[in-house]
Amino acid sequence: MSERSPASAPPALSGDHPLADAPHRRLNVLTGEWVLVSPHRAKRPWQGQVEKPVVEERPAYDPTCYLCPGNERAGGVRNPKYAGTFVFDNDFAALRSDAPEAAVNVDGLLVAATEPGVCRVICFSPRHDLTLPDMDVPTIRRVVDVWAEQYAELGARPDIGHVEIFENRGAMMGASNPHPHGQIWAQRSVPLWAAKETERLRAHHAETGRTLLTDYLSVELASGERVVCENDGFVALVPFWAVWPFETLVVSRRPAPSLLDLTDAERDQLADVIKRLTTRYENLFQASFPYSAGFHQAPTDGAPHPEWHLHMHFYPPLLRSATVRKFLVGYEMLGEPQRDITPESAAERLRALPETLWRAK
Repeated sequence: MSERSPASAPPALSGDHPLADAPHRRLNVLTGEWVLVSPHRAKRPWQGQVEKPVVEERPAYDPTCYLCPGNERAGGVRNPKYAGTFVFDNDFAALRSDAPEAAVNVDGLLVAATEPGVCRVICFSPRHDLTLPDMDVPTIRRVVDVWAEQYAELGARPDIGHVEIFENRGAMMGASNPHPHGQIWAQRSVPLWAAKETERLRAHHAETGRTLLTDYLSVELASGERVVCENDGFVALVPFWAVWPFETLVVSRRPAPSLLDLTDAERDQLADVIKRLTTRYENLFQASFPYSAGFHQAPTDGAPHPEWHLHMHFYPPLLRSATVRKFLVGYEMLGEPQRDITPESAAERLRALPETLWRAK
């Protein structure tokens, strides 16, 4: 085990630093992958327009919405007239708990095996017209509690080794319904990205006795240039290795392995930082802001995981306006991810935005 001295402020990568205007690669310490950063390309002429689309007005209740209270879902199932959150098994689940056990292995070249699991939907609110930034902190706190309850319930099952809680917001990110909701996919195996993080987190903890994100957060707080907002329990920042233009990472200050390990006050603080961060997203282009977001936390495979440190990823696709998005194509599919705007510049823009929503419900 190594002792870590207090973090000194790292060099700023904006301003006069040689990398501020030169192509360079950055390491994602959570996955071991690299991203190419090309800040000089941000100066190229842009003839596109910064759009401010008309605000989409949605009713508080939509009789045609299959997630609204009292409405009928696929197959004739009718939702209860719920007044808070509502959880149900996904009617079109990607995973099934009754999948028959089977496997294929042809010389290690064709490999497949049954993957049992459970998929659920969480409606955050009965109101069809709300999103997380529209909700107040106590309402988001109730969503946090449901996330924790579902993680505990599904993770306790002997056939579940990992619980992924996430939200796809907006049609641009594949959301099939604008009603405020998220999903849970719980499965036997630890999926790819969580498995990659587990490997890196475990190696760092074995070497130092500390979580990797404890040490990383110490460096980021000493710098401050990528921090967006914070409170006593959580820090929201643009990660040093961000791929998406305004990607953020929400990290607990205390190395809690999962949502279940948060104190009552920390659950309130998580709700607070989610509210403040998503409000900034809305204010960036004064438009409904799409993203995929979700938690990474300890696997539920029955083993101890002292290396794990709760965090939440936000992956928004928007680049220059509410209608101009980033695509991972060409070199990024064949080589490695690439970005133009630096994480430092993205954090500066997000940090400068107000925490009062530009529109009001």
